[in-house]
Amino acid sequence: MDPRIVFKRFYFLKGLALKKSREFNILWLTGMSGSGKSTLASYIKQICEENGYKARIIDGDDVRDKDEKKLGFGYDDVLTNNLRIATFCLDLRNKDVAVVIVPVVSPYEKVRKKVKDLLDPFLHLIYIKADIESLKERDTKGLYLAADCGEIDDLIGYSDINPYDEPLEPSIVIEAGNNTSFDESKKKLFEYVSNCVISKK
Repeated sequence: MDPRIVFKRFYFLKGLALKKSREFNILWLTGMSGSGKSTLASYIKQICEENGYKARIIDGDDVRDKDEKKLGFGYDDVLTNNLRIATFCLDLRNKDVAVVIVPVVSPYEKVRKKVKDLLDPFLHLIYIKADIESLKERDTKGLYLAADCGEIDDLIGYSDINPYDEPLEPSIVIEAGNNTSFDESKKKLFEYVSNCVISKK
């Protein structure tokens, strides 16, 4: 899709979103593959719905897979995918969704900065941080094993040619390595969502 069309639709939707009076929040969960983004996104959705908020999850992989052109993980394709997700977020805002949760690798600081600039004042950037050893131990999708076997040469954050840029100014960092229990990660996330999302109601 022509990027000019994407931007035109985006700004149209943002204009509609800003006219609405009620609170709206986008929780953008960035982190490497296997860090627990999707699991924690489901937990956030549960918290929100238990408190009367209409919440939706937009999975970055699902958006990527539905693209008519097969997107890679280089800067341009990540930018295209992230901008499309941002547009979907605002579209849900105009369908009376109160909280949108986006688990997506979103590895490049420049792209995250563009997303932040576009989605302010709605965006919360949540960094789900896990060390490489923890990620390799989990490896739920088999990506790290495939990289070690030479089947993948550009795995984000694991390949020298495709690094993951740690966020410079996240809203919050959730430690999710093996040295932190899942309950501890959930507790910190619960406190953030309670203070910065639910309390605004």
